[in-house]
This record gives sequence, structure tokens and C-alpha cells, in this order.
Amino acid sequence: MVEGAETDFSRKMSYADYLGLDRLLAAQNPRSGQHDEMLFIVIHQVQELWLKLMAHELDLAMAHLRADDLAPAFKAMARISRIQRQLVEAWDVLTTLTPHDYLAFRESLGASSGFQSWQYRLIEYRLGSREGFMMRPHAHRPEIMATLRAAFEAPSLYDEALRLLHRRGLPVPAAVVARDVQAAHVADPAVEAAWARVYRDAAAHFDLYELAEELVDLEDAFQTWRFRHMRTVERIIGHRAGTGGSAGVSYLKGVLERRFFPELWSVRTSL
Repeated sequence: MVEGAETDFSRKMSYADYLGLDRLLAAQNPRSGQHDEMLFIVIHQVQELWLKLMAHELDLAMAHLRADDLAPAFKAMARISRIQRQLVEAWDVLTTLTPHDYLAFRESLGASSGFQSWQYRLIEYRLGSREGFMMRPHAHRPEIMATLRAAFEAPSLYDEALRLLHRRGLPVPAAVVARDVQAAHVADPAVEAAWARVYRDAAAHFDLYELAEELVDLEDAFQTWRFRHMRTVERIIGHRAGTGGSAGVSYLKGVLERRFFPELWSVRTSL
């Protein structure tokens, strides 16, 4: 026993009380009676918790970019990159689930699917995705729809970064800064040229140079997560349709080609 440690929590807040562990640990409710369903549930719940923290940090990063206060934004983005490592590692645990294991409880999922994760969709919208169709699975939840709609209609992280470059006098066109943010960003040679100026004179624009690399780190990790998701799904169910009517692996392969910050990738060729 550790001398002096608290042991009587009849009238004090305990570790479990603070974390709400009773509710958290009561949230795993396998429906099939199959041993491996618990793994499936826990992995996805853990990922949703990480997504919640990721969205929380994205909010902070975007607020500080708007305020031209880059150091706290960089700290939040660095934390996001580390969260993404945890998200990627989660797929490695799920790969211990074999096709036989999964098929033993798959029917218990009904129409539910990871495709319906509203937190994942929220993060995509904040990063710049503008697929309004993806909100439809949440039409029956007005509070969630309101959150998604607000993110869909607001500037993305990249929009905030480009507005910052414009404020600093870099040649980001006014039309790009003033565009309708409900439309997806389209790669623009003038934006690439602005980023090229940052990279070519990193000493003069060092905080913007660091911002560029933080954004690249974030998208690189996001694409790694997408790739590991696709491979894990392919390993477990092959190319059959996903639960909830999703296209499964074919859809997941398609999103690997999409970029949130396209000029930060194309500029590497032009430098």
C-alpha cells in the first residue's frame, strides 16, 4: 500500500467518477454472443474517442490561424498528427479478426456501418471535403445535422491557411480567399506559386513554412489512416459490399486519390 494514498471515496470523487468509467465501460454491448464482437466494438469506440479529440484540436488550430497566432495552432496540429498514429495502429489490432470471426457476428450489425460515423465526416468537412450527400445518414438527428451543416458551410482548415497567406501579402488571389466555401477547393496555379515563395524563402516566412509542413504531415497521416482502413476491410471482407449498403473496398480505394491541400503536394514538383 502507498503511504498516504486516499482509500475512502464514499464522499470524494474517484478516478472512475472523474472519467465516467461506469458509463464508458457499460457501452460495450455485443449482440451476437460471439467472442470477437467485443474486439470489433471496442476498436470502433476507441477510434470515435480519438476522433472526438482530433475535432477538438482542429477547432483550436483553426481559431488560432484566424487570429494569426500560429504557435498554439502548431501545437494542436502536432497533437493531431500523434492522434492519427493511434488511429492507424488501431487497424493493426483489428487485423487479428479473420473473415470467419467477422462473419460469425456480421448480421448483428444490421444496417450500421463506419460509413455513418458523423465525427469522421465532421473532420473531413473541417479539412475541406464538401460532399453534402454524406450528411444524409444523420437527417434523423437534428443536433448532429446542425453540427455537420455548420462545418460544411464554414471555411476549412486550408481556407484559413490560404487566408492567412493572403493577409501576409503573399499572392493568393482574392477570388480564392472570397470563394464560396461550400464548394470544394480546386487546385490553383497561383496558390501553388504562393506556397513556392514560402518554400523558396523559408527564412523570411518561417512560420508559414512550418504551417505548410504541419498541413502536409496532417494529410499524409490522414491518407495513411485511410489506406490502413481500406486494407483492413479488404483483409476481412474482401470486395463484398459493406454493411449499411456501402461499396466497401472500392469506395475506400477511391478516396485515397483525393487531396485536401493539393497545392502543397504539387509545389514539390515545381520547386
